[in-house]
Amino acid sequence: MKSVRHLFLLTALATSLASAASAAVETYVIDPVHSSIAFKIRHFVSKTPGAFTKFSGTIAVDREQLENSSVEATIEIGSINTADEKRDAHLKASDFFDALKFPTATFKSKAWKKTGDDTYAVTGDLTLKGVTKEVVLSVKLLGFGPGMKGAVLSGWEATTTLNKADFGVNGPAMLGKALGDEVAITINIEAGKKS
Repeated sequence: MKSVRHLFLLTALATSLASAASAAVETYVIDPVHSSIAFKIRHFVSKTPGAFTKFSGTIAVDREQLENSSVEATIEIGSINTADEKRDAHLKASDFFDALKFPTATFKSKAWKKTGDDTYAVTGDLTLKGVTKEVVLSVKLLGFGPGMKGAVLSGWEATTTLNKADFGVNGPAMLGKALGDEVAITINIEAGKKS
């Protein structure tokens, strides 16, 4: 009888711990209306900006231990916008992103490392144009707070620099050195807690 009681107590304890662990993780859904994914690339001697306007994703947040958090996101390549329709059409073509064949890019984090007050190095796999590479985002937590109609929000900033050649987004040879290789990415995210 004693062993049965011990087994019951251990089971109850394990269940409580599991419930506490799952309660610690909150899922936040990215709000694309109040978020942005922007980039800049050198064109001859200046930098040309652009953005992706359609994307989605979730952030699983452990507020007590943010290093245990994770993020997954998907970007629709066809939503690229550089404020020039002709250029956007060329960027979607096979010379660059080949959006018909590779309509999305995805990011899935693998590790979060604290680098300072509310800042983290978030390492993950970026898959773009059929190529998967490990990238590191420099992420800053902007905070948590109330939103409209009782919503709970989280805010984030992230930056990274990619080499477009790593993902085969080189462009036609005739462009030569007109375009730089490095692409600076700036991400601003507002995400709402999933009920």
